[in-house]
Amino acid sequence: MKMLLHYLRPVRWKIARGVSIKFFGSLMELFLPSLLAYLLDTAVPNARADGNLRPIYIYSGLMLLCALLALIGNIAANRMASASTRDAVRIMRRDLFDKTLRLSDARINAFSVPTLEMRLTGDTYNVHRMVGMMQRMGIRAPIMLIGGVVMTAVMEPVLTLILLATLPVIAWVMLSVTHKGVPLYDKLQQKNDDMVRIVRENITGIRVVKALSKTEYEKERFDGINTDVSDAETKAGVTMALTNPVMNILLNSGLTFVILAGAYRVNSGLTQAGTIIAFMSYFTIILNAMMTVTRMFIMCSKGIASANRIAEVLNVDTEAEELAESGSGETREDMLVFENVCFSYNGRGNNLEDVSFSLRKGGTLGIIGATGSGKTTLIKLIMRFYDAGSGKIFVDGRDIKDIPISELRGMFGVALQNDFLYADTVGSNIRFERDIDEAELRSAAERAQAAEFIAERKDGFEDMLTQSGHNLSGGQRQRLLVARALAGDPKILILDDSSSALDYRTDAAMRSAIADMSPRPTTVVVAQRVSSVMNSDIILVLDDGKAIAKGTHSELMQTCEVYAQIAQTQMGGEEDE
Repeated sequence: MKMLLHYLRPVRWKIARGVSIKFFGSLMELFLPSLLAYLLDTAVPNARADGNLRPIYIYSGLMLLCALLALIGNIAANRMASASTRDAVRIMRRDLFDKTLRLSDARINAFSVPTLEMRLTGDTYNVHRMVGMMQRMGIRAPIMLIGGVVMTAVMEPVLTLILLATLPVIAWVMLSVTHKGVPLYDKLQQKNDDMVRIVRENITGIRVVKALSKTEYEKERFDGINTDVSDAETKAGVTMALTNPVMNILLNSGLTFVILAGAYRVNSGLTQAGTIIAFMSYFTIILNAMMTVTRMFIMCSKGIASANRIAEVLNVDTEAEELAESGSGETREDMLVFENVCFSYNGRGNNLEDVSFSLRKGGTLGIIGATGSGKTTLIKLIMRFYDAGSGKIFVDGRDIKDIPISELRGMFGVALQNDFLYADTVGSNIRFERDIDEAELRSAAERAQAAEFIAERKDGFEDMLTQSGHNLSGGQRQRLLVARALAGDPKILILDDSSSALDYRTDAAMRSAIADMSPRPTTVVVAQRVSSVMNSDIILVLDDGKAIAKGTHSELMQTCEVYAQIAQTQMGGEEDE
């Protein structure tokens, strides 16, 4: 709740004004039954006796005025509640999105992408509903409840005792059900996370699902999680729904006893009919207030569970905070150095083990190996998406832990595996909101061998792409991503399997254009094809997380059987020639 109060603090004056108006409007409603009682028990009999109708007109006018003031006050207060809730939740959602972007890869993996999406959408929606209802009904309901009890106690103390006898039982029911409801709604949100994950996987891979004729299988898989969500929702809903029938039984039982006791007291001359009618009106007000409180408890159960999930993300350290550890202060002459680096994702078996190499400024490192050998993991360590478990990494001559994250990431131009394009122009996708002029934009496109196909598009660099660039071929997407990486003249260029969809001629032309850049960036090329790395200054051969060999292409052809076999398989007799 501290998190929620933090976001409500900036709009506290809006909330205070709305609460004040809501308080005033609720008081106006409370006066109506008492005015009715006076009208029926005093004004009407007096008018019959003396023929003076003025008191009837006055009290009828007062009732109309109170009703009008209550209506205007409630409308104004509800509008203020909507505005303050909107502003508070908008800032919360913005901060949650910002925090999500700044989480480390390890944190993102721990939360998972679907649950982060759900917290940004479903959970913030639940908090929005809770905060809005608390302002609209959280003030009115208690005032009507407490005020109604006070007014009935003043009018008819004996009948009020019947009413008060039911309230402790009702309060106990609400608290007991709510205590069970919060964990159930938390579990429901977790099930929703799983459903979002499955939907996300299917939408992303829908072409594969259709191509492999697995539509029915995926439907069954979705039906399974959909059933789990429905079951969790039913269990939570049924548990919270117990409050309504129980409260109805208690309140209606109390109302029955009030009617019986009231009829006896009127018949005995202990009270008047108008007072009983007003008392019944107050009883109805109290009943509605209690029902509103019940709905508020249900909404709060959802909102509190969602607020806790949001706070869980907001309270974790950002990537910069997690990676704030200082390095050794040592320096190296080369641009990129790994010294006996080991790393594990899960803390058990190493995904990289004892990797060492040194790459000069402007040099090229080629990394090759089978799928799952640790190529992309090594890239993540270079960019400090993760910290090495042991060993040292030096970038631009400094211990990587001594370089601020923003400065470190600013050195790189990156085209990663499964990188994304967004629904905007070709030029915007290359610029990626960086200060890159038209000349740099065209130069990057030319080096990436993308200028030709961009020129052929209807609007050139202003041509619109669909989401994920689905209106481009695989090779065109890769060239556009490489152009983005080259734009801005990075110190270190990382190409992670970024030419797999290119033909050999285009791949060779792109590598040649990068080699001719001045100043030439230090380049790290991850590839499955020997032709993409064979001209590198150093080629690192990875196998099951271990660097089994390193050297130039000619050296590895003589000393590394694994590399030689890959080269012979891919290039056939070309190497012998």
